Amino acid sequence: MNKNNLTAALAAGAVAVVLAGCTVKGSQDKTGVMSQKDVEQNVREFVYPLPTAFEVTEMLNRIEAAYIIDICNPKENVDKYVTEAKRAVNMGVYSADLCYASTYNQQSNVMDYTQTIRALIDALDMTRAVDPELASKMEDNENNKEGMTELISNSFYDSYDYLNRNGRGPVSLMIVAGSWVEGLYIATHISQETFENKEMVKILLSQKEPLEKLVKLLDEVKGEPNVTGLRKDLQPLYDIYSKVEANSISEEQMASIRKESEVIRETIVKP
Repeated sequence: MNKNNLTAALAAGAVAVVLAGCTVKGSQDKTGVMSQKDVEQNVREFVYPLPTAFEVTEMLNRIEAAYIIDICNPKENVDKYVTEAKRAVNMGVYSADLCYASTYNQQSNVMDYTQTIRALIDALDMTRAVDPELASKMEDNENNKEGMTELISNSFYDSYDYLNRNGRGPVSLMIVAGSWVEGLYIATHISQETFENKEMVKILLSQKEPLEKLVKLLDEVKGEPNVTGLRKDLQPLYDIYSKVEANSISEEQMASIRKESEVIRETIVKP
């Protein structure tokens, strides 16, 4: 699957949702809705510092890390998530799994995770945040870069607008957190030989700033019980990364990150 196809699948599913939910200041019209210009600025300022799972898995692809079939969250688990919190955080997990499968051209898994994410969007009552004709429109614009960019930008705006209108910012933050945790988990649970590749140092170092940003966003809505629990689960990783220097990371710290990413990931995917 090429990058345009990947983007279409994500935008039609979870990633269009993940970019929403960070409520910040900006000019609004008479209905209280932020202008598209302000939304786009806020997305760039508050969300883009969090790298997408696609960027993480693309890094793994560049260092020739092999695809591990059973590393992702089994699609069969989706029906076991019955609370809003579990559905939201695992929508993020499955989004990262979709990125991973797409990066490595695992077509069967791409279809599975696309369907799984769609099921969670329905369960979370977010179908109105996504243009029902978005997938077909993107297919029509697959070879039209400008058209594709416009469609994706509009889907980001629509999702942002929808979730903020409905006071569901914490839900989207849980999606973001799930995606970030799964991306880190995948990165740290490749083969031991690849994990010891010097390029892994760069990959793990690149996750310090996103974690700090994520924790800051979660702290802003710490009154939400589900968010509070997730924030607490992230604390061990945060403590490790707080001791990681700007351009260096020890083997001990890398091992600790690997261990803690597994602990929090198991907590998240457990029904």
